Amino acid sequence: MTSKTLLLLTDPAHFGVTYAINPWMQPRAWAQDPVGHLVAARRSFQSLVSALAAAGAQLEVMQGVAGLPDMVFPANAAVVLDRRALLARFRHPERRGEEQHFQKYFHALMNRGLLEEAGQFPASCFQEGAGDCIWDASRGRFWAGYGQRSTRQAVFEISAFFGRETTALELVSPRFYHLDVCFCPLSGGEIFYYPPAFSTASLALIRDIVPPEDLIEATDEDAACFNVNAVNIGDCLVMAKASPGLVARLAERGYRVTEVDLLPFIMSGGGAYCMTLRLDHQTAEASAVRRAAE
Repeated sequence: MTSKTLLLLTDPAHFGVTYAINPWMQPRAWAQDPVGHLVAARRSFQSLVSALAAAGAQLEVMQGVAGLPDMVFPANAAVVLDRRALLARFRHPERRGEEQHFQKYFHALMNRGLLEEAGQFPASCFQEGAGDCIWDASRGRFWAGYGQRSTRQAVFEISAFFGRETTALELVSPRFYHLDVCFCPLSGGEIFYYPPAFSTASLALIRDIVPPEDLIEATDEDAACFNVNAVNIGDCLVMAKASPGLVARLAERGYRVTEVDLLPFIMSGGGAYCMTLRLDHQTAEASAVRRAAE
Protein backbone atom coordinates (compact mmCIF):
# COMPACT_ATOMS: atom_id res chain seq x y z
CA MET A 1 0.00 0.00 0.00
CA THR A 2 1.32 3.42 -0.96
CA SER A 3 2.68 5.74 1.67
CA LYS A 4 0.74 8.61 0.15
CA THR A 5 -2.33 9.92 1.94
CA LEU A 6 -5.26 7.90 0.56
CA LEU A 7 -8.54 9.77 0.18
CA LEU A 8 -11.97 8.66 -1.00
CA LEU A 9 -14.10 11.10 -3.00
CA THR A 10 -17.43 10.75 -4.79
CA ASP A 11 -18.01 11.96 -8.34
CA PRO A 12 -20.53 14.85 -8.29
CA ALA A 13 -22.51 13.79 -11.38
CA HIS A 14 -25.66 13.38 -9.24
CA PHE A 15 -25.00 16.26 -6.86
CA GLY A 16 -27.66 18.86 -6.22
CA VAL A 17 -29.26 20.81 -3.41
CA THR A 18 -32.78 19.45 -3.52
CA TYR A 19 -33.73 19.42 0.17
CA ALA A 20 -32.69 21.16 3.38
CA ILE A 21 -31.44 19.20 6.39
CA ASN A 22 -29.05 21.84 7.68
CA PRO A 23 -29.21 25.66 7.84
CA TRP A 24 -26.67 26.10 5.04
CA MET A 25 -28.65 24.22 2.39
CA GLN A 26 -30.21 26.42 -0.29
CA PRO A 27 -32.52 24.35 -2.51
CA ARG A 28 -34.34 27.45 -3.80
CA ALA A 29 -31.09 29.04 -4.93
CA TRP A 30 -30.05 25.79 -6.60
CA ALA A 31 -33.42 25.47 -8.36
CA GLN A 32 -32.93 28.85 -10.03
CA ASP A 33 -30.14 27.42 -12.20
CA PRO A 34 -29.62 23.69 -11.58
CA VAL A 35 -27.67 23.12 -14.81
CA GLY A 36 -25.34 26.05 -14.18
CA HIS A 37 -24.79 25.07 -10.55
CA LEU A 38 -24.00 21.48 -11.51
CA VAL A 39 -21.47 22.66 -14.10
CA ALA A 40 -19.89 24.83 -11.42
CA ALA A 41 -19.90 21.90 -8.97
CA ARG A 42 -18.08 19.67 -11.46
CA ARG A 43 -15.51 22.42 -12.02
CA SER A 44 -15.07 22.85 -8.26
CA PHE A 45 -14.67 19.10 -7.83
CA GLN A 46 -11.93 18.93 -10.43
CA SER A 47 -10.14 21.85 -8.78
CA LEU A 48 -10.30 20.01 -5.46
CA VAL A 49 -8.97 16.83 -7.06
CA SER A 50 -6.06 18.78 -8.54
CA ALA A 51 -5.29 20.49 -5.24
CA LEU A 52 -5.32 17.23 -3.28
CA ALA A 53 -3.14 15.46 -5.83
CA ALA A 54 -0.67 18.36 -5.81
CA ALA A 55 -0.55 18.11 -2.00
CA GLY A 56 0.55 14.49 -2.34
CA ALA A 57 -2.68 12.53 -1.96
CA GLN A 58 -3.67 9.36 -3.78
CA LEU A 59 -7.35 9.51 -4.70
CA GLU A 60 -10.08 6.88 -4.88
CA VAL A 61 -13.15 8.22 -6.70
CA MET A 62 -16.41 6.30 -6.43
CA GLN A 63 -19.51 6.92 -8.50
CA GLY A 64 -22.50 8.66 -6.97
CA VAL A 65 -26.10 7.45 -7.20
CA ALA A 66 -29.07 9.29 -8.67
CA GLY A 67 -31.39 10.59 -5.97
CA LEU A 68 -28.64 10.65 -3.32
CA PRO A 69 -27.01 14.04 -3.88
CA ASP A 70 -25.14 14.14 -0.58
CA MET A 71 -23.06 11.06 -1.42
CA VAL A 72 -20.60 13.68 -2.65
CA PHE A 73 -19.67 14.08 1.04
CA PRO A 74 -18.07 10.68 1.81
CA ALA A 75 -16.53 11.94 5.06
CA ASN A 76 -19.89 10.96 6.52
CA ALA A 77 -19.69 7.37 5.27
CA ALA A 78 -17.47 5.82 7.94
CA VAL A 79 -14.83 6.15 10.63
CA VAL A 80 -11.59 4.53 9.42
CA LEU A 81 -8.46 3.63 11.38
CA ASP A 82 -5.81 0.91 11.01
CA ARG A 83 -7.53 -0.50 7.90
CA ARG A 84 -10.76 -1.03 9.83
CA ALA A 85 -13.95 0.88 9.05
CA LEU A 86 -17.06 1.51 11.12
CA LEU A 87 -19.86 2.39 8.71
CA ALA A 88 -22.21 5.27 9.42
CA ARG A 89 -25.91 5.31 10.21
CA PHE A 90 -27.55 8.55 9.09
CA ARG A 91 -30.06 10.47 11.15
CA HIS A 92 -32.06 11.98 8.28
CA PRO A 93 -34.11 9.77 5.92
CA GLU A 94 -32.79 11.77 2.96
CA ARG A 95 -29.34 10.27 3.50
CA ARG A 96 -30.11 6.75 4.71
CA GLY A 97 -30.18 5.42 1.17
CA GLU A 98 -26.45 6.11 0.98
CA GLU A 99 -25.65 3.43 3.54
CA GLN A 100 -26.08 0.40 1.27
CA HIS A 101 -23.97 1.96 -1.49
CA PHE A 102 -21.12 2.90 0.82
CA GLN A 103 -21.29 -0.55 2.39
CA LYS A 104 -20.92 -2.16 -1.04
CA TYR A 105 -18.00 0.11 -1.90
CA PHE A 106 -16.21 -0.57 1.37
CA HIS A 107 -16.49 -4.30 0.79
CA ALA A 108 -14.95 -3.73 -2.63
CA LEU A 109 -12.08 -1.91 -0.92
CA MET A 110 -11.67 -4.95 1.32
CA ASN A 111 -11.52 -7.23 -1.71
CA ARG A 112 -8.74 -5.03 -3.11
CA GLY A 113 -6.78 -5.25 0.14
CA LEU A 114 -7.18 -1.59 1.07
CA LEU A 115 -9.23 -2.42 4.15
CA GLU A 116 -9.39 -5.46 6.40
CA GLU A 117 -12.73 -5.06 8.17
CA ALA A 118 -15.98 -3.13 7.85
CA GLY A 119 -18.30 -3.04 10.86
CA GLN A 120 -21.44 -0.99 11.42
CA PHE A 121 -23.02 0.95 14.23
CA PRO A 122 -26.12 -0.62 15.80
CA ALA A 123 -29.43 0.40 14.26
CA SER A 124 -30.39 2.38 17.36
CA CYS A 125 -27.28 4.57 17.11
CA PHE A 126 -26.90 7.47 14.70
CA GLN A 127 -23.32 8.30 13.76
CA GLU A 128 -22.22 10.14 10.63
CA GLY A 129 -18.69 8.95 9.99
CA ALA A 130 -15.53 11.03 10.06
CA GLY A 131 -17.72 14.10 9.88
CA ASP A 132 -18.43 13.49 13.57
CA CYS A 133 -15.38 11.47 14.57
CA ILE A 134 -11.95 12.90 13.81
CA TRP A 135 -8.65 11.12 14.40
CA ASP A 136 -5.99 13.21 16.13
CA ALA A 137 -2.71 11.52 15.23
CA SER A 138 -0.67 13.83 17.46
CA ARG A 139 -2.55 12.66 20.55
CA GLY A 140 -3.52 9.15 19.46
CA ARG A 141 -7.21 9.75 20.17
CA PHE A 142 -10.53 10.36 18.51
CA TRP A 143 -12.60 13.47 19.01
CA ALA A 144 -16.30 12.65 18.51
CA GLY A 145 -19.12 15.15 18.04
CA TYR A 146 -22.67 14.52 19.21
CA GLY A 147 -25.89 16.42 19.81
CA GLN A 148 -26.88 17.39 16.27
CA ARG A 149 -26.50 14.40 13.91
CA SER A 150 -24.69 11.75 15.95
CA THR A 151 -25.84 10.36 19.30
CA ARG A 152 -23.85 10.23 22.52
CA GLN A 153 -24.02 6.42 22.42
CA ALA A 154 -21.87 6.44 19.28
CA VAL A 155 -18.87 7.63 21.28
CA PHE A 156 -18.84 4.39 23.27
CA GLU A 157 -19.28 2.30 20.12
CA ILE A 158 -16.28 3.99 18.50
CA SER A 159 -14.08 3.49 21.54
CA ALA A 160 -15.07 -0.18 21.83
CA PHE A 161 -14.57 -0.95 18.12
CA PHE A 162 -11.18 0.71 17.72
CA GLY A 163 -9.90 0.39 21.27
CA ARG A 164 -8.83 4.03 21.32
CA GLU A 165 -9.55 6.87 23.71
CA THR A 166 -12.46 8.91 22.37
CA THR A 167 -13.36 12.35 23.68
CA ALA A 168 -17.02 13.34 23.32
CA LEU A 169 -17.71 16.93 22.28
CA GLU A 170 -21.24 18.30 22.38
CA LEU A 171 -22.24 20.46 19.42
CA VAL A 172 -24.80 23.08 20.38
CA SER A 173 -25.52 24.93 17.12
CA PRO A 174 -27.51 23.56 14.16
CA ARG A 175 -25.17 25.58 11.91
CA PHE A 176 -22.31 23.39 13.06
CA TYR A 177 -24.11 20.11 12.73
CA HIS A 178 -20.97 17.99 12.29
CA LEU A 179 -17.68 18.20 14.16
CA ASP A 180 -15.71 18.63 10.93
CA VAL A 181 -17.22 22.05 10.23
CA CYS A 182 -15.87 23.46 13.49
CA PHE A 183 -12.87 21.33 14.56
CA CYS A 184 -9.70 20.39 12.68
CA PRO A 185 -6.62 18.70 14.22
CA LEU A 186 -3.48 19.73 12.35
CA SER A 187 -0.32 17.75 11.62
CA GLY A 188 1.80 19.92 13.91
CA GLY A 189 -0.41 19.16 16.91
CA GLU A 190 -2.53 22.30 16.76
CA ILE A 191 -6.32 22.28 16.87
CA PHE A 192 -8.06 24.75 14.55
CA TYR A 193 -11.56 25.16 15.95
CA TYR A 194 -14.58 27.45 16.31
CA PRO A 195 -15.43 27.79 20.02
CA PRO A 196 -19.09 28.96 19.69
CA ALA A 197 -20.01 25.59 18.18
CA PHE A 198 -19.38 23.76 21.47
CA SER A 199 -21.02 23.49 24.87
CA THR A 200 -19.23 25.09 27.80
CA ALA A 201 -18.31 21.66 29.17
CA SER A 202 -16.88 20.53 25.83
CA LEU A 203 -14.81 23.68 25.48
CA ALA A 204 -13.38 22.96 28.90
CA LEU A 205 -12.47 19.43 27.75
CA ILE A 206 -10.70 20.71 24.64
CA ARG A 207 -8.76 23.29 26.64
CA ASP A 208 -7.91 20.71 29.28
CA ILE A 209 -6.36 18.34 26.75
CA VAL A 210 -4.80 20.77 24.29
CA PRO A 211 -2.23 23.34 25.49
CA PRO A 212 -3.29 26.96 24.84
CA GLU A 213 -0.39 27.52 22.44
CA ASP A 214 -1.76 24.72 20.25
CA LEU A 215 -5.27 26.15 19.96
CA ILE A 216 -6.07 28.24 16.89
CA GLU A 217 -9.47 29.92 17.12
CA ALA A 218 -11.44 30.38 13.92
CA THR A 219 -13.28 33.67 13.47
CA ASP A 220 -16.96 33.92 12.55
CA GLU A 221 -15.84 34.59 8.97
CA ASP A 222 -13.55 31.55 8.90
CA ALA A 223 -16.35 29.31 10.13
CA ALA A 224 -18.94 30.73 7.73
CA CYS A 225 -16.56 30.19 4.79
CA PHE A 226 -16.06 26.53 5.78
CA ASN A 227 -12.33 27.10 6.29
CA VAL A 228 -12.25 24.87 9.38
CA ASN A 229 -13.55 22.11 7.11
CA ALA A 230 -10.07 21.62 5.65
CA VAL A 231 -7.96 18.69 4.49
CA ASN A 232 -4.51 18.66 6.10
CA ILE A 233 -1.74 16.79 4.27
CA GLY A 234 1.67 17.39 5.79
CA ASP A 235 2.18 21.13 5.92
CA CYS A 236 -0.52 21.78 3.31
CA LEU A 237 -4.10 22.77 4.10
CA VAL A 238 -6.63 22.45 1.28
CA MET A 239 -9.73 24.51 2.02
CA ALA A 240 -12.44 26.73 0.60
CA LYS A 241 -11.59 30.35 -0.26
CA ALA A 242 -10.15 32.01 2.83
CA SER A 243 -9.41 35.50 4.07
CA PRO A 244 -5.84 36.83 3.72
CA GLY A 245 -5.77 37.12 7.50
CA LEU A 246 -6.41 33.40 8.02
CA VAL A 247 -3.87 32.42 5.37
CA ALA A 248 -1.30 34.59 7.14
CA ARG A 249 -2.13 33.18 10.58
CA LEU A 250 -1.71 29.63 9.34
CA ALA A 251 1.51 30.53 7.48
CA GLU A 252 2.96 31.74 10.79
CA ARG A 253 2.42 28.19 12.05
CA GLY A 254 4.21 26.71 9.06
CA TYR A 255 1.19 25.72 6.95
CA ARG A 256 0.69 26.37 3.25
CA VAL A 257 -2.93 27.05 2.32
CA THR A 258 -4.31 25.91 -1.02
CA GLU A 259 -7.65 27.57 -1.68
CA VAL A 260 -10.36 26.02 -3.84
CA ASP A 261 -13.63 27.62 -4.91
CA LEU A 262 -16.15 25.24 -3.29
CA LEU A 263 -19.18 27.53 -3.34
CA PRO A 264 -21.52 24.99 -5.05
CA PHE A 265 -20.87 22.52 -2.22
CA ILE A 266 -21.07 25.15 0.50
CA MET A 267 -24.61 25.71 -0.79
CA SER A 268 -25.27 22.23 0.61
CA GLY A 269 -23.32 22.76 3.84
CA GLY A 270 -20.05 21.05 2.96
CA GLY A 271 -16.42 21.93 2.28
CA ALA A 272 -13.14 20.22 1.45
CA TYR A 273 -13.04 17.84 4.42
CA CYS A 274 -16.69 16.80 3.91
CA MET A 275 -15.81 15.84 0.34
CA THR A 276 -13.07 13.42 1.36
CA LEU A 277 -12.66 10.40 3.59
CA ARG A 278 -9.15 9.44 4.63
CA LEU A 279 -8.68 5.69 4.32
CA ASP A 280 -5.12 5.33 5.62
CA HIS A 281 -5.20 6.76 9.14
CA GLN A 282 -3.02 4.61 11.39
CA THR A 283 -2.17 4.49 15.05
CA ALA A 284 1.53 4.73 15.86
CA GLU A 285 1.52 1.07 16.92
CA ALA A 286 -0.03 -0.20 13.69
CA SER A 287 2.27 1.98 11.61
CA ALA A 288 5.32 0.50 13.35
CA VAL A 289 4.08 -3.05 12.74
CA ARG A 290 3.51 -2.35 9.05
CA ARG A 291 6.97 -0.78 8.65
CA ALA A 292 8.54 -3.81 10.27
CA ALA A 293 6.68 -6.12 7.90
CA GLU A 294 7.76 -4.25 4.77
